[in-house]
Amino acid sequence: MITEMSKIIPRMLSDSVFDIVFLLLCSSFFMEGARAGIGVNYGTVADNLPPPAQVAHFLLESTTIDRIRLFDADPDILKAFANTGIAITVTVPNDLIPQLAKLSNAQDWVRTNVEPYVPATDIVRILVGNEVLATANRLLLGNLVMSMRMLHAALANASLDGRIKVSTPHSLGILSSSSPPSSGKFRQGYDVHILRPLLNFLRETGSPFLVNPYPFFGFSKDTLDYALFRPNAGVMDENSKLVYTNMLDGQLDAVYSAMKVLGFTDIEIVIAETGWPSLCDSTQVGVDAKTAAEYNSNLIRHVSSGAGTPLMPKRTFETYIFALFNENLKPGPTCERNFGLFRPDMTPVYDAGILRPTARSSVPIDPIPAPSSVTPPTSPVSMSPPKGTQWCLPKTGADPDALQRNIDYVCGLGLECRPIEEGGACFLPNTVRAHAAYAMNAYYQAMGGNNYDCDFKGTGAVTAIDPSYGKCTYHG
Repeated sequence: MITEMSKIIPRMLSDSVFDIVFLLLCSSFFMEGARAGIGVNYGTVADNLPPPAQVAHFLLESTTIDRIRLFDADPDILKAFANTGIAITVTVPNDLIPQLAKLSNAQDWVRTNVEPYVPATDIVRILVGNEVLATANRLLLGNLVMSMRMLHAALANASLDGRIKVSTPHSLGILSSSSPPSSGKFRQGYDVHILRPLLNFLRETGSPFLVNPYPFFGFSKDTLDYALFRPNAGVMDENSKLVYTNMLDGQLDAVYSAMKVLGFTDIEIVIAETGWPSLCDSTQVGVDAKTAAEYNSNLIRHVSSGAGTPLMPKRTFETYIFALFNENLKPGPTCERNFGLFRPDMTPVYDAGILRPTARSSVPIDPIPAPSSVTPPTSPVSMSPPKGTQWCLPKTGADPDALQRNIDYVCGLGLECRPIEEGGACFLPNTVRAHAAYAMNAYYQAMGGNNYDCDFKGTGAVTAIDPSYGKCTYHG
């Protein structure tokens, strides 16, 4: 580590002892990956997805996800995630790359797609295109690094370069050699003419190198255990004599080795997307919901463990799972439409370990229905469980206008609604669904906790898991 840092200290800091010690301490912190986290890719190639505000509320309250990656800069999504604290990565479409190589165009893009939303929406990264090198499009390739530089300059002009970094994600097709991992090299031509200046830019701006490793696309029937992080005999790298026990480590180390050839081992590597489908065509082996759950849960455990890889020990890796939802309009084989952790109604395809314990049962299963009347009937319809063991929430897909009427009804009765007023403990996320959840539960508890008290004309239902979060307490 000290050898690598000695190459960059003269360019970054003064010669004072204090500055050098400070840099080494920061380097140690970075190399051990202390900033790692688990995110999801929020794709929208579908015609049946829930509104962005509902998605933001769901992720905040019901999952441990603290970051998302978008494949565009959708204004509705950016508005929906305001004041959630969830870190957002936005993407410049490939076809805009040539235009953004001009500073004035980059400034226009930042003014339109970034400045109106920050700081309320926590935009932390702009990705310029997606797997651009794989397109072999000379116009895109020739303008990629310049577009990145111009966007960074535009951010600097807006005083946003300190909080928003610029990068671009790559497929493993950028490698000409990846096996064994220690032999990893970038494709000839791309290495010197594109990747070296690109890596220089990342180093200058403190931005990460993003890759899309997919063991799913590299496994065979004989290597399924190796791809899924299951116990296996391991694979020895004959050059380094290091033993690999999973395919992801091998893919990441191949990228690291390629970066090392060019002299860039000091740059953070981020996993921009990886995942496993839950459904494929019948000829595909190793695909079902149970296997997808196994890959993603083992993935999360591994990248968060601090074990790192054989060539990058003691690191954690910021990782984005592909994808949040199954996307029914994606072209290609069945697999392409079934990488989602969740169905469009936000019920899990499987549990990968990202659901909050307090929300696990309220999210996967539509809550118990109740008779359709806001006013309690003269006698109970059914026996209710002891008070405090159940809560009332809006049903998945409930109409926002109906939920607003529920809020107006409950708060109009004089029940405690101050927590969902501005500044209250439950005001954020500031969405109709979130506020309705609190109000409906307040009514349900005040009326005695009977199932029929949570009907709200068919928009509410009960759950056995406390939906409280942060300082927002749902009384039971």
